[in-house]
Amino acid sequence: MNANPLGPDFPSDAVGIGVELSSTELRLDDVLLIRVSGPDTPGITTELMITLSQVDAQIQDLEQVLLRGHLTLAAVIDTPLHPDALVQALDQFAHQFKLRIHVDSVPSASTEKGAVEAVTVLGHELETALSPQELGAVAAGIAAAGGNIDRIVRLARYPVYAYEFRASGAKPEVLRRLLGEVASARRLDIAVQPEGIERRAKRLVVLDVDSTLIQDEVIELLATEAGCLDQVQELTAQAMSGELDFELALRQRVLLLRGLDQSALDRAKSAMRLTPGARTFVRTLKRLGYSVGIVSGGFTHFTDDLASELDLDHAEANQLEIQDGKLTGQVLGRVVDRARKAELLRLFAQEEGIPVSQAVAVGDGANDLDMLGAAGLGIAFNAKPVVQLAADTTVNVPYLDAILFILGVSRDEVERADLDSEDPIGNPQIS
Repeated sequence: MNANPLGPDFPSDAVGIGVELSSTELRLDDVLLIRVSGPDTPGITTELMITLSQVDAQIQDLEQVLLRGHLTLAAVIDTPLHPDALVQALDQFAHQFKLRIHVDSVPSASTEKGAVEAVTVLGHELETALSPQELGAVAAGIAAAGGNIDRIVRLARYPVYAYEFRASGAKPEVLRRLLGEVASARRLDIAVQPEGIERRAKRLVVLDVDSTLIQDEVIELLATEAGCLDQVQELTAQAMSGELDFELALRQRVLLLRGLDQSALDRAKSAMRLTPGARTFVRTLKRLGYSVGIVSGGFTHFTDDLASELDLDHAEANQLEIQDGKLTGQVLGRVVDRARKAELLRLFAQEEGIPVSQAVAVGDGANDLDMLGAAGLGIAFNAKPVVQLAADTTVNVPYLDAILFILGVSRDEVERADLDSEDPIGNPQIS
């Protein structure tokens, strides 16, 4: 102890070990905050509970964190006995486990007020730690919005570093604006969501396919086969940026494929590449009990296979007309455009028996805007600028499983689930 409250006869031989009091005037009936820190050892928490029971303590609050073998534990208690009895018992406990213990009086009830927000911060570089300046900028943004940081947890070191801040008391709209400025200035992805039941109640994830679930634009793979890639790429860019009506652009692009042999569809399918982390993302969601669907402005020949390979629950896309083994250049039925994607999101939610507020939508192009807006959480994934501005949050790293961190799932949880599973979902045929 720095100043031994028990007198010179009580041992205090180890530097930094023992009980330190913030106030020498702890009184009967004080509510006390006990902070324990030191090297982690099996049995510490159990022995602390035994120690507290010896002074008839009632525990009002309790939190414990382990970081690289170092324990930090905090307990708020009250006891009918004089605090001196507690201090003596704690000092014996501290010397037994070589711990530092700080005791202070605190208000009898939490003073936390206002909204509580979950702020998720993603780095942009593979396995590169976020700097103190970057994390400091996030903390400053929370403070400027009138918030207080209650907790910070690292969610991942791979594929990117991710942290979650629990912030209370901030004005949500101000917090989103200020952290949006931090995200732009620091090249970070920062998601702000209300912390509570609604965040944890998400049960459905619906993804766009081209440049989201997969790295490719399927129609460009077909255009390569047909020898009209340049024309198709130009029309695709105009459609995805919102410069050209999607249905018109789709019909013009498909018309350029007229006469293409049906076998080209299979060759294009074999060239299709999943986005890094896609399997992990879908597999983890399924283990957590989510339903997963895809809606695509592409074609059923591709989405049906993806749905089968990844064990998806829902899949909708456009159907190419084929006659005599060749593409006619026409699309059958209703086109899956911007409005239709939002309709399908609502339909999938209805089929799952949940409100659309419990759905998450992920997309990258203007064709996804209505779907992102309709979902309880709309995520722009490596998206066009107009989509990033409209979405609830953005992810600008090329790893689809980074979205799990925004949903509050840590990398450790993902890896433990993979180790525990004897039958992982997914099939390595699509890489």
